[in-house]
Order: sequence, then structure tokens, then C-alpha cells
Amino acid sequence: MGRSSSQEMRLTLEAAKNYALDYNKNVANAQLEITEAQEKLKEVIAQGLPQIDATVDYTNFFGASASVEAFAGMEIKFPHTSNFTVGLTQLIFSRTYQLGVQSAKLYREIMETSRSKTELEIKAEVTNSYLLSLISMESQEILSSNIENIKSLKEKTKALAQAGFAEEVDYDRLSVQETMLRDAARAAKRQTELALNMLRLQMGLSWDVPIVLTEDFQLIIEYSNFAQTLAQELSLEENFDFRQMSLQTKITEKQLQMEKSAYLPTLAGFYNYTGKILKPEFDMTPNHIIGLNLQVPIFSSGARKSKVRQAKAKHQIAQNQTDLLTQQLEIQETQLRFNLNNALEQYNSQTQNLEVSERVYKNVNDKFEQGMVSSIDLVTANNSYLQAQNSYISSLLQLTQAHMELDKLYNSL
Repeated sequence: MGRSSSQEMRLTLEAAKNYALDYNKNVANAQLEITEAQEKLKEVIAQGLPQIDATVDYTNFFGASASVEAFAGMEIKFPHTSNFTVGLTQLIFSRTYQLGVQSAKLYREIMETSRSKTELEIKAEVTNSYLLSLISMESQEILSSNIENIKSLKEKTKALAQAGFAEEVDYDRLSVQETMLRDAARAAKRQTELALNMLRLQMGLSWDVPIVLTEDFQLIIEYSNFAQTLAQELSLEENFDFRQMSLQTKITEKQLQMEKSAYLPTLAGFYNYTGKILKPEFDMTPNHIIGLNLQVPIFSSGARKSKVRQAKAKHQIAQNQTDLLTQQLEIQETQLRFNLNNALEQYNSQTQNLEVSERVYKNVNDKFEQGMVSSIDLVTANNSYLQAQNSYISSLLQLTQAHMELDKLYNSL
């Protein structure tokens, strides 16, 4: 069961992912699909095991009789009869049955792979929401710091304007700038709550459960081994999409073999016991019967041949889709590696740009307090600094997403 709304959750990124794997509904459904596939396999296997059925019948001929021509005046009345029958059947040979069991096992493997893929997707979604929440919080802190700085300058400017050492318009410009920053801060707060709600949904939490993210965003970036990720190579066998497609291709191959096996005979054995509840006076039916049943397909007017051709076409389609998926994954890897390299370059560039913008803003801010520059210069420098901060945050988001997508492709989350 999930947490109640009164319980605060403190979450590391790893803890958030583990919790989601335990409580996310999609993961739970994937596990149920495995259970369903396992029971389907048992059902198919059971078809080749002994089958026992029992029947009870009662027959009333309503006083009917039959005359015998060889004996004039002789009539034989049909008495009431009732029988209790127990029948046992056992499949001895069926190639279709053997292939059906193999197909059911492959289907179970597909469901297990599907669950692993679902878990990987959930981990990727939780990672993305967790980092987006941290980035939004970082943006809030930056804006709050700017608001406090502008507010302090506005109060100083107001005092200077009242003393006649500054113009009233300088105070007005700073007031407008403060209003714009507060609007941006409110938008960032809504963005943070939206990201946290998405995280709650992915973790299977109620919307009102308070959560606290304990990771430091800068440390996540610092400890992220981008070089190690870029040094990896795509292993198709480790990719869940490829594994699913490969298993699906094997199933179509089994289906083709099953259609071909329809030309083969099927052999089964049977045993019947019949107990007489209401027995006629003259009864020669034995109580015990044992025998074999051999079914040999002879002629189907081309139906079996047509089914084989259909199965062969489906198998070829699956093979072509596997080849196409291989090409798509290789192209995707190239693109994701390019995205990560580009994001790293952008991040390094925006980090340097932010440092320069911060120095310029502090310099203009000092000059404004000394009366050496106008409020226009200060607002311009502040806007440039804010733009640099936004660009830096955007580069952080692009970097984390590019890294996550490549890790997801490599099944390394």
C-alpha cells in the first residue's frame, strides 16, 4: 500500500526508482501478464496429460417395443436404462502439441521481457521527473536570489531618490523588474509542483503526499560518468525491444512449423469403464474398453497448404521487422551519442557564459550603487544575467535527458 498524505517522504533518486518499481500500476500489470502467460503455459501442457471425464445417462423409451418377424407374435420391450461412464484419454503423439508448448514458453519469455522493459521505462520516467523537479527548484532559488537583490536595490534607490541623489524613474524601473521576477518565480513554482505531481503519479503516490528530494543536483551532474556512457557500445541482446522482436520472430517460426505439422497423424489412447445403473435383461456390452485413436489427415482441399503459406509470410514479415529494428537501433544510438556530446558542449559553454554574466552583473551593480551607471544599464545587465541563468538551466535539462536516453538504450539505468 502507498503512503498516506500525512507521511512525508524523503527521497533519493535511487529510492524513488525502487519505490516506483514496487507500486507503479504499469509494473504491477506487467507482472500480472507474466502470471497469465504462466497459467496459459500450464493450460497448454495439460492438454497432453491424462484427461478423465465422467458421464451419467438415463434413457426412457416410453414403453416402446419391437417385433421379430422370424418369431410371430414375439415382441421385445425396451426397458429403462441408466449408465455411469468414466473415460480416460491420453495423448501419445502430436507434433502440434509439442510446438504449442514451445510457443507458450516463448510467449512467457516475451511477457518477462515486457516487464523488464516496463521497469526500465518507469526508471527513466522517474529519473526524468526527479531531475526536472530539481531543476525547477534550482530555477526558483535563482529567481528568489534575484528578487532579494533587486528588492534591496529598489529600497536603496528609493532612499536616494527621496534625498535627491537619484531619479524617481530609476526606482520605477527596478519596481517593474521586481514584478517580472516575481511572475517568473510563481511560474517556476508551478512548474516544480507539476514535476513533483508527475513524480508522484509514476511512483504510485497520492497527489497530496508531501515529498522531499534529498539529492543535490550539482552532485548528480558531478558524479555522472558521461565518458563511461559514451565509451559503451550497443548490445542488441541487451536491448529489450530487440529481444521482444527476436522472441516474436521465434514464435512465428513455431507457428509455421505447427501448420506444417498439420500433415502429420495424431495418436491417442483411451480407456472407458461403464457401470450399469439400470441394466436391461439382455446386455452384452462390456464394462471395460481400452483402445487407440489414430487421426490421419488425408485431404483438405488445399486449406492446410494455404495456412502454411500464410504462416511463412508472417515469419518473413517478422524477420524483416527484426532487420529493420536493428537498423533503427543503430541509427538511434548514433543520434543519442551525438545528442549527449552536443549537450556536454552546450553545458560547458553555458557554464562559462553564466560565470561571465555574473561578473558583469556584479560589476554593473556595484557601479549603480556608486551612481556611475543608470538603472537602464542595471536592468539590462540583470536581464542578461537572467538569460544566462535560464540558458544554463536549459543546458542542464538537455544534458540530463540526453544522458538518460543513452543509458536507457544501453539498459544501464
